Amino acid sequence: MSKKDHVSETPATALLRAHKVAFTEHPYEYLEHGGAQHSAEVLGFDPFTVVKTLVMQDQDAKPLLVLMHGNRKVSTKNLARQIGAKSVEPCKPEVANRHSGYLVGGTSPFGTRKVMPVYIESSILGLPRIAINGGRRGYLVGIDPMACVTLLGAKSVQCALVD
Repeated sequence: MSKKDHVSETPATALLRAHKVAFTEHPYEYLEHGGAQHSAEVLGFDPFTVVKTLVMQDQDAKPLLVLMHGNRKVSTKNLARQIGAKSVEPCKPEVANRHSGYLVGGTSPFGTRKVMPVYIESSILGLPRIAINGGRRGYLVGIDPMACVTLLGAKSVQCALVD
């Protein structure tokens, strides 16, 4: 990778480095509302291996993170049932930004401002590598999905809906 492709440190990459987690850097041209599908397309990745970080909340407005395949939606009903919540819904962008310390579109599960429970779609853990946000819009990092379990204590759930 050339020097100009290197993205300056984020709380996410600082955390990964501190825990000696190997990762690759994948900067791309950010597109407002492009989402994981856009980043997968421009980087030439399978959208199934690009993992989005979603900031959600339960019925008591307690925040949680959901890691989902880029080409899948979250069944909030299934998720709520599996985590013992009455309901789960996405946070409004300004609330999500406050909880995570990142801007929506650049949310990484690593190095968040608040410690939140993390739930990961179980099929993600079967992938050899994933691309996940590195803490800034237009920046993914390639890592072993098990790092989400070891570093974040991510709990496996089954709540994917095919788009």
